[in-house]
Amino acid sequence: MKRVGFGFLIVLIFYNATTAFSKEVPFTLEDRDRIIRLEAKLDEIDKRFEQIDKRFEQIDKRFEQVISFLWILTTIFIAITSATIGFAFWDRKTSLKPIEEKVTINEKKLEHALAALRKLASVDKKVHAILKEFNLL
Repeated sequence: MKRVGFGFLIVLIFYNATTAFSKEVPFTLEDRDRIIRLEAKLDEIDKRFEQIDKRFEQIDKRFEQVISFLWILTTIFIAITSATIGFAFWDRKTSLKPIEEKVTINEKKLEHALAALRKLASVDKKVHAILKEFNLL
């Protein structure tokens, strides 16, 4: 008898436990209004996120413009620097050319003068001694 009573008691406990969890929860108008308010707030949050996304897109476009402008400035700087260096080389070359011509002409004159002194040294011993002293013979 004790076994039947104990079994009955266990069945009664499980029955009460399952019926306690299976009770229906009524859905009230207050619950419905709360859900509607929650959806309205979510819609506002979604709209705010969309605005933030648009703002980020604007900022991205602005960054692209700034980077493009910096590339343009860099290119201009490189072009001006290259032109300045090129002009410096060209100017140096053109300004040195007349000087080189004069030096070449003066070298020829100096060679002729030295040749004349060597001829004179063959006749005059003083000139010969001076040219020998400066290793020009």
